[in-house]
Amino acid sequence: MKGKDLLSICDLTAEDIGGLIADAAEMKARGTALSALDGKILALVFEKPSLRTRVSFEVAMRQLGGQAIYLSPAEVGLGQRESVADVARVLSGFVSAIAARTFSHGTLETLASYSEVPVINALSDLEHPCQALGDLLTMFEKKGEVQGLTIAYVGDGNNVAHSLLLAATLCGANFRIASPPGYEVNEKILNVALNYARESGVEILCTEEPHIAVSDADVVYTDVWTSMGQEAEAEVRRQVFAKYQVNGALLCLAKEDAIVMHPLPAHRGEEITDEVMECLQSVVFDQAENRMHAQKALLLRLLGASGKPVKRR
Repeated sequence: MKGKDLLSICDLTAEDIGGLIADAAEMKARGTALSALDGKILALVFEKPSLRTRVSFEVAMRQLGGQAIYLSPAEVGLGQRESVADVARVLSGFVSAIAARTFSHGTLETLASYSEVPVINALSDLEHPCQALGDLLTMFEKKGEVQGLTIAYVGDGNNVAHSLLLAATLCGANFRIASPPGYEVNEKILNVALNYARESGVEILCTEEPHIAVSDADVVYTDVWTSMGQEAEAEVRRQVFAKYQVNGALLCLAKEDAIVMHPLPAHRGEEITDEVMECLQSVVFDQAENRMHAQKALLLRLLGASGKPVKRR
């Protein structure tokens, strides 16, 4: 890894990601608890609620012999009750690492700059790298490899799309995204991904047409049209994204053995239909479980004996 923190997929190399996926797959197959992180404590600092992120991190730490402490918005009040910098310095004296789920990516960057312990992006408005790691583990598990796959993402160019775009191109997978005008991926993120794509010899396609993105794809991926914090836009977004639903007709354009992915929670009947969520090609719930396995590998990399020692007060 390029530093002590994981704030972005860009903090990893292709070799890092390959190693994390291999480690996660091995631990999943082994199915036994470890004691590698005995005495380590992970602080979960959440501005946004979550089912998968909280439970996957807590279970991961327990299975590795460590502990996790959940800190709700009311308990911390990042930037309100106490400055982000002060929170970072206080927590650095108590815990071994911080996993933060925030609205603003800038909050994460401030946490990391003042923290003496590793900070993990558990979701921000810009990226969701832990989700992407779990996604690539799932693709590896179901397809045998990531390199050479064609991933079709249908929907909002959001944080999930950003991290998946970066991770896919870094690891040698083609990436296509179909989004309505005004809802495309961040230009800076796209430019970084284009550089990755040139280095790995893969292609990126940005289009407004879902059928073009999905045609002959190996992976069909979608996410909610309205993310947390965008509730006021929900009705407008339903109208804008109406033709971006992943349904049976759209899925038929992908390869016969294509897999369907969604990071959850899903709004069934909006971005994805019940028919597709429950079809044999859907790996959505395996994908959810794999968040835990990928995060175990990440936690071992950051805090385990093979990782860099954590500076403590």
